[in-house]
Amino acid sequence: MSGHHVMSVATNFKVFISLVILTILTVYTAKYVHIEGWNLIIAMFIASVKVTLVLLWFMHLKGDSTTNKVIIFSAVGFVALLAGICYSDLFYR
Repeated sequence: MSGHHVMSVATNFKVFISLVILTILTVYTAKYVHIEGWNLIIAMFIASVKVTLVLLWFMHLKGDSTTNKVIIFSAVGFVALLAGICYSDLFYR
């Protein structure tokens, strides 16, 4: 049983509240903040912070081995690379 990562209820609650606040911030920026060309970048930044919180705490990568961290973050890096290529193709047509 030593391989299991036990997170306290208080930590899980803090991460949950952070995710709720970031979701509210995402909705607020989508409805009321209109900065020309920056709305997508702001939304993707907030989504990246939420993904990081979920990966580290709810998927227990914070206390996991280095191998799993490398695998997950390289997969996220490749998805970001492919999204960047698609966005650059879209913006420079």
